[in-house]
Amino acid sequence: MTTTEYLKSSATGNFFLLAGPCVIEGRQMALDIASYIAPICRRLDIPYVFKGSYRKANRSRLDSFTGIGDLEALEILGEVRRQVGVPVVTDIHAAAEARMAADFVDILQIPAFLCRQTDLLVAAAATGKTVNIKKGQFLAPGSMKFAVDKVRESGDQGVLVTDRGTTFGYGDLVVDFRGIPEMQRECRCPVIMDVTHSLQRPNTAGGVTGGRPDMIETIARAAIAVGADGLFIETHPEPAKALSDGANMLRLDLLEPLLRRLTALRQTVNLF
Repeated sequence: MTTTEYLKSSATGNFFLLAGPCVIEGRQMALDIASYIAPICRRLDIPYVFKGSYRKANRSRLDSFTGIGDLEALEILGEVRRQVGVPVVTDIHAAAEARMAADFVDILQIPAFLCRQTDLLVAAAATGKTVNIKKGQFLAPGSMKFAVDKVRESGDQGVLVTDRGTTFGYGDLVVDFRGIPEMQRECRCPVIMDVTHSLQRPNTAGGVTGGRPDMIETIARAAIAVGADGLFIETHPEPAKALSDGANMLRLDLLEPLLRRLTALRQTVNLF
């Protein structure tokens, strides 16, 4: 079964989930989070992919945490894949990183700010891995078809697109839910709603990104209601202590009740 087939494998027509910490902070933390989420998703018939960045290249300040080391973090992602038995997704930031990361993960993710970088998209496609392209905060939904075409025309048919909000003035994002069905139609691939990143408040006065975690369920419900294929949620046992993006993350123990409510909503939506 390919990764794309796995994401569509729910017998009940449920959404799939990409979830985990913003960045790999250590081996045990990653294994604990993945081992906590995986059985929940099995019970709810949610195809699950563990998410963790091996390095954060886009930081507000020079002293922001970027990672524990590329190879060490990638090896942890590979261990999660083997021990927990779930696919893994991570970001890449330059064409030279594609092959290195592909040895450890199942999905290569293109950050929103880099979604138009042709060499990066082509390098990701060349690995044969599924490619998840995040929609740029500056792009109209329909424009994402050109990024998807770059991957497909480079020989890779396993493509996903993720919405993570659109820049609204300075320091805020909004979600235009019309974009989900529009990208499904124009890109002809599964479309994911990045719930937590769409609630960021980038580049606050202190140089640290803020967020609205109180709105996580609102955005997730709306995405399921309009037919999103998957959800992307960053989660951590203690968001206040997370080394990256803690301001917009979901506390890990709140994930299961949220997923139960969203699964019930998806079942209702599937009736129509």
